[in-house]
Amino acid sequence: MRRVSVLAGILLLLPGALAAQQTAVDTKKEERLQALEERVRALEAQLNALKQELQAVRSDAPGGLGAKLEYAALKLPTLAVAEVAASIAQDPAAQAAAASQLPTYGGASSASKALNPDISVIGNFWGAVGRNAVRPVPTLEFHETEIALQAIVDPFARADFFVSLGREGIELEEGYLTFTSLPAGLVAKVGKMRAAFGKVNGMHNDALPWIDRPLVVENLVAGEEGINDAGLSVSRILPAPKGIFLEATGQIFRGDSENLFQAAQKKDVAYVAHLRGYRDITESTNVDLGFSYARGHSAPFAADSSDVTPDSNTELFGLDATFRWKPLRRAIYHSFLARTELVWSRREQIPFAQHAFGFVTSAEYRLDRRWTIGGRFDRSARFCSADLSMLRPSNACPGRATNVGLTDTGFSALLTYWPSEFSQIRGQYRFARYAEGRDGNELRFQFLFVLGAHGAHPF
Repeated sequence: MRRVSVLAGILLLLPGALAAQQTAVDTKKEERLQALEERVRALEAQLNALKQELQAVRSDAPGGLGAKLEYAALKLPTLAVAEVAASIAQDPAAQAAAASQLPTYGGASSASKALNPDISVIGNFWGAVGRNAVRPVPTLEFHETEIALQAIVDPFARADFFVSLGREGIELEEGYLTFTSLPAGLVAKVGKMRAAFGKVNGMHNDALPWIDRPLVVENLVAGEEGINDAGLSVSRILPAPKGIFLEATGQIFRGDSENLFQAAQKKDVAYVAHLRGYRDITESTNVDLGFSYARGHSAPFAADSSDVTPDSNTELFGLDATFRWKPLRRAIYHSFLARTELVWSRREQIPFAQHAFGFVTSAEYRLDRRWTIGGRFDRSARFCSADLSMLRPSNACPGRATNVGLTDTGFSALLTYWPSEFSQIRGQYRFARYAEGRDGNELRFQFLFVLGAHGAHPF
């Protein structure tokens, strides 16, 4: 009976409790609606304020596009900044103001820069004290400014251009297109390029480990210009055992290289072949060997000289060897490099063919991160003219094929300081004993500096 009474009381109180609970729920809904209404009013007010700020940025902010965007970034949220950029981009007056300003990097500017090639400028300043009556150089000279433009053309090719500015004017030192994805593993180059004859011929002035070119290059391989001509080059990596890297290169050129080859007719093209072998001895040491051959129509000694015939040719045979020691963990502090290059030359001329031999051997050691010391010894024969009156002394050219009377010998000691990877200061003591019986005794110095992104030189 008692349980029935309790149950009856609960049933009587239940409607009132449900009504009170419903009232509380309704009250909370009203409070939430009021809060939402207040937030909507606040957002409307904020939106009106943003519109006013946007109008101020469009009309009143000083400067061009960059200044307006900077002002908007300080005043407005990210989405509003994007709206500012879009609105200004459609305003011709703002576009004209932006075009007159210096470029700002980042955002749209960085995207447009991706279409530009890597551009670099290399300054090469020379100086010399001492005497050299046979091959003198100026006391002070801005020897060369090299401008390089390099870029990937498409997934199948890249382009490299090197423009040289010097005392003789502006010259295209190299400019070629490289096709990297040809069938059968071939790599082709077309344009104006340095020939793959030995090591030194392919080096630009800023990549040389010395200030000047060795005597064998000056006498037998066309000096500073070298074998550098318009042509076509094809190379391929050949299979080889025992981890040897073997590469063969064949090149054909127009046939004009200063003081070496001269194309008298269209058929007088020049040919160059190079076989290179490379092998790691240890993880820190490696050896690089190369064999070279070049052939072209002989160039006369002078423009009005008649010492060559339409069938006169010059042949060059070369051998180069390089030894490197670069410990992986300490390469920027200590390293050693030794190289030797030998050249045999055969030149057909009137009245007889001449043979000449020359070589250069050098070594350099990095003492620490900043200093490098080195030495070079070179010796080279020299061709003589058929016109004996051009010789000093006049009896220096024997009437036989091997001209042992014209031989130059030189020695150099070098010290290089690297303030950073973008600049270097080099001093070179150079002694030369020339075939004329005269000596050259000089102290040369060089300042090299690089601006911009310059691609790596061939290894």
